[in-house]
Amino acid sequence: MIAIQNMTKVYGAGEAEVRALDGVSLEVVKGEWVAITGPSGSGKSTLMHIVGCLDSPTSGAYWLNGAEVSGMNDTELAAVRNREIGFVFQSFNLLSRVDALQQVMLPLQYQRGEKRLPRGERSKRAREMLGMVGLGDRTHHRPTELSGGQQQRVAIARALAQQPSILLADEPTGNLDSKSGAEVMEIFHRLHREQGLTVVMVTHDPKVAAQAQRVIHFQDGLIADPQTDAQQGFNQAQPKGGA
Repeated sequence: MIAIQNMTKVYGAGEAEVRALDGVSLEVVKGEWVAITGPSGSGKSTLMHIVGCLDSPTSGAYWLNGAEVSGMNDTELAAVRNREIGFVFQSFNLLSRVDALQQVMLPLQYQRGEKRLPRGERSKRAREMLGMVGLGDRTHHRPTELSGGQQQRVAIARALAQQPSILLADEPTGNLDSKSGAEVMEIFHRLHREQGLTVVMVTHDPKVAAQAQRVIHFQDGLIADPQTDAQQGFNQAQPKGGA
C-alpha cells in the first residue's frame, strides 16, 4: 500500500542545509498499523507530511496504492489526499462555530466525481461516523461544548467520513488525559480490528506506540533500527514498471 524508496527531504542550502530525511526506505502493507517514534527533529513528522501528500520529497520515490505520487503537482496531491487519506491531528483542528455534524460533513463537500454524495447522503454518512465513535447524541454540539476526548473523536469521525484507505494520526493522544487517551486508542483498535483500516501513527508516547503492530524508530532523518522495518518486503510492495 505504501512503498518509499531512498527518500530525502532537504531544507535550506550550504551551511544552513538540514536533511530532515536522509535516504529512508520502508513499506506499509494494507491493513497494517504502524507507529513512528523518535525525538523532535528526527524526521518522523516530515515523513508523515509526505505520506499524507502535504509535502513532496527532495528525491526518492513514494508509491501509494500502486501509483507513484512523489512527482505529482499540488492539484494532483490534493486529489489523492481527498480520495485516499484521513487525518487526525493532536490539536483536533475543529472549527469553533461549527457543530459536530457539520465538522464531519465538511470534507465530503469537497469530494469530486463518483465519490461525491448528495447533501442528504452526506448528512447520513456524518451521523453514521459520529455514531461509530460514540457521539451519536452530540451531533449538534460545538467544540466548546465537548471535552477534549470528545473533540478528538469528532476529528476521527471527520477523518473516516471519506472512507479513506489510510488513516494518518499525528500524536492523537498528545492533548488528552489518560482516560480520554485510552478511549481514543480503543477506537483505533476497533477500526483496525473490525474494518482492517491501515493506520500510520506518529507518537512520542512509548505506551501508545506499543499498541501498534510495528514500531519504526527515527533518528537524525533515518530509521534508527532498520531491523524493525519490513524493508526486505519492498520489492513485493513496489508496482511493476515503477521507477
